[in-house]
Amino acid sequence: MRGKIPEARGLSNSPSPRAGGARRVGPSCNSRYLGGFRADGTGTHRRGARDTETRSGSHSEKAAALKPLEVIQGGSTADAWPARKPRWLKVRAPGGPNYLRLKELMRGLELSSVCEEAQCPNIGECWEAGTATFLIMGDVCTRNCPYCAIAHGRPEELDEDEPRRVAEAIERLQLNHCVITSVDRDDLPDGGAWIFAEMIREIRSRRPECSIEVLTPDFRGNPEAIRTVIAARPEIFNHNMETVRRLHRVARPGGRYDRSLNVLKTVRQLDDQVLIKTGIMLGLGETPADIDEFMGDALEAGVQILTLGQYLRPSPDHLPIDRYVSPEEFMNWKEIGESRGFLHVESGPLVRSSYHAREQVVELRRRVAALAAG
Repeated sequence: MRGKIPEARGLSNSPSPRAGGARRVGPSCNSRYLGGFRADGTGTHRRGARDTETRSGSHSEKAAALKPLEVIQGGSTADAWPARKPRWLKVRAPGGPNYLRLKELMRGLELSSVCEEAQCPNIGECWEAGTATFLIMGDVCTRNCPYCAIAHGRPEELDEDEPRRVAEAIERLQLNHCVITSVDRDDLPDGGAWIFAEMIREIRSRRPECSIEVLTPDFRGNPEAIRTVIAARPEIFNHNMETVRRLHRVARPGGRYDRSLNVLKTVRQLDDQVLIKTGIMLGLGETPADIDEFMGDALEAGVQILTLGQYLRPSPDHLPIDRYVSPEEFMNWKEIGESRGFLHVESGPLVRSSYHAREQVVELRRRVAALAAG
């Protein structure tokens, strides 16, 4: 019998005052896209330009014993921007030799990385460890999710040489693990699935020892598009649910909660060997009961790896932060998730989809092999 989960202290679904009217229901493009500007300070103010022109270049029982949440309320849009962040969200600026080398090569090959586009706080750690996340099919998205920093508009034509250039970068940098993700391309019949597949094949041919994770859009639920990607045999198939069911229509109006669940279910039906991964962001207004429901849905869909991280608002025009979630609560959810059956839960304020991705592959392959051996 599933334990009863306590309501979070300090949380409320009722509207709160804000400039210009009632606050939008606080609820996460995905943990992929969380920043507003590139690392060099340039970029588009993503949320404000809804019609951006094409641009050149981007439960368990244990849950019942959940400790009271440490909640720091986020400010409304009437507050000064940016709002003060808690101490645990501070990170050291990147600058190691591998980081600098990868950055220079990315510029030379005219490639985009979510690490930079989203101003990921873990970029220094990941790039130094030989892991990078490549953003393919441009940096203009056909959807306009109110938490996402990626520009919305009419994308450019596909760059068919992109798979070669990404594979070349991975080979030259001797990367051990890479993550391939993309904007939503609802303008394409297959959502760009063939580009994902071609990318995997190119990387295999140039750097076979590099494990590959794909972080895909929902392909509008097209099973043939999913089949195309799975046929290329990535080590990890990741599709982020983004947020809990109750908040999905607010935070992700272009997506559907059940459609995303079906993407994950389809992957498991097509391949019983690939590792399946998903994630959501916390701090959008979800309750413990919402998270518990999400975990149950994800497990039923076949998910083995779960990521939980803090939603960080890219600009005042995006969905407000309902709260900053403490490291202690994130640790509680990790323990609850793994006790429920996830093989691995990466949970923390700074966790993003690709955080410790290489370590996850190595550890889970070892555990799966041990289980298969009896």
